[in-house]
Amino acid sequence: MSEITQDLMKGLLDQINAFERDLETVEVGHILEVGDGIARVSGLPGVKAQELVEFENGTLGVAFNLEEDNVGVIILGEYSNLNEGTEVRATGRINSIPVGPELVGRVVNILGQPLDGKGPINASGGFYPLEKIAPGVMERRNVDTPLQTGLRVIDATIPIGRGQRELIIGDRGTGKTAICLDAIINQKDTGVVCIYVAIGKRASEIRRVVQTLEDHGAMNHTIVLVASASDPAAEQYLAPYAGCALGEWFMDNGQHALVVYDDLSKHAWAYRQVSLLLRRPPGREAYPGDVFYLHSRLLERAAQLSDEKGGGSLTALPIIETLLGDVSAYIPTNVISITDGQIFLEPDLFFAGQRPAVNMGISVSRVGGDAQTSIMKKVAGKLKLELAQFRSLAAFAQFGSDLDAATQRQLDRGMRLTEIMKQPQYQPEPVHRQVAIIFAGTRGYLDKIPVERIKEWEEGFFRYLETQYPEYEKKTYENYKLEDVESILVEACENFNATWN
Repeated sequence: MSEITQDLMKGLLDQINAFERDLETVEVGHILEVGDGIARVSGLPGVKAQELVEFENGTLGVAFNLEEDNVGVIILGEYSNLNEGTEVRATGRINSIPVGPELVGRVVNILGQPLDGKGPINASGGFYPLEKIAPGVMERRNVDTPLQTGLRVIDATIPIGRGQRELIIGDRGTGKTAICLDAIINQKDTGVVCIYVAIGKRASEIRRVVQTLEDHGAMNHTIVLVASASDPAAEQYLAPYAGCALGEWFMDNGQHALVVYDDLSKHAWAYRQVSLLLRRPPGREAYPGDVFYLHSRLLERAAQLSDEKGGGSLTALPIIETLLGDVSAYIPTNVISITDGQIFLEPDLFFAGQRPAVNMGISVSRVGGDAQTSIMKKVAGKLKLELAQFRSLAAFAQFGSDLDAATQRQLDRGMRLTEIMKQPQYQPEPVHRQVAIIFAGTRGYLDKIPVERIKEWEEGFFRYLETQYPEYEKKTYENYKLEDVESILVEACENFNATWN
């Protein structure tokens, strides 16, 4: 044997002796039955709840029902080419979504995959689980920072703070989505990242929402997460949790996020469908017994974190659709009891031209003045009182009895205050303008202006105030009190009224 051959054999033996085989254990199961986006799988004894599993063709699923002899899996994606006997593998990864700043400005599905045709997303924040325990009591601090929506009726009478959960509730077509889009548009240049979660909506409707956000420059700080009406019920069920996970990454990194769930009625329907297909016992209205927990574990994740935890916040605006104004139905009452207040939209007000169609009588924010600036709190206090008196007097005046002069004056002012609460769609307003017009209304500077000319007066007054008193705007945002700007507003109102025709 030549020397070269010996060297070759020695080298081969060294490689064989050095070889270490890495054994990887993978749990493998097989489909017992499949249909309607649900698969029953046998042979995955170690699979965890909410763990991702992979089917033979690459489709992913989530282990949902862990039973004694099989696993109920909800399929994420197309299931028509899955058959009985198809192999299923456990991945060992809990259902999660890629997170990070790279998703801002994009339209994605519940797996974080792009739907906008703008190329792949290389998320730098890693993965966040869809299901996560909400921050504990000691990890939070009081909700005390305003989250301005740009809508006078909300910022003045039903204020929302960072870390709050404020329910938007009303019948179909009363402007629930429009209020949330105004709030998103108003976060421009505030550092708040917005996540709009579309659940069970038509694709054309979602496209319209994205177009509206693009037209107003709001997509630069917004992520749109889509589970449309054509997507399986399983994806609609998981969508709000995925949207919440996207927002939590920003909160955990000391930033501020706003997430809109549009809407949780369809989310509950999707969960009911998935649960019935998996043969979970039905309860009231065929919803499974844990439908309350379905929404509470989602909405409790909204929080204002303490300074020790970074001081980030996640604000939630869930939407619930009612039928004929029935707020006492099963899902609406559940969500009302979980949230920190509700903004109730009424069809009668909407069709009467009062838009946003907010019923201020039954709408409430449980955070109240804590989520308002000092100036707004002082100005809005008088507004709420006068509007409440107007509502009771208006009901009394319907009987047609003679009214004394003082009562008539209150009614006239109430009509003008109601008029200034109207606002065009997708035109959120800065705080200094809101304060100025509410001050003018509550101090009687609009009492002699015809109701039909209030909007005309407003436009002229804002131009006059901002050109003649430029220091006013700065003072509104720099923690000044009402007393510091009151003289400016009084002088501006009196001088403008003297010149206005």
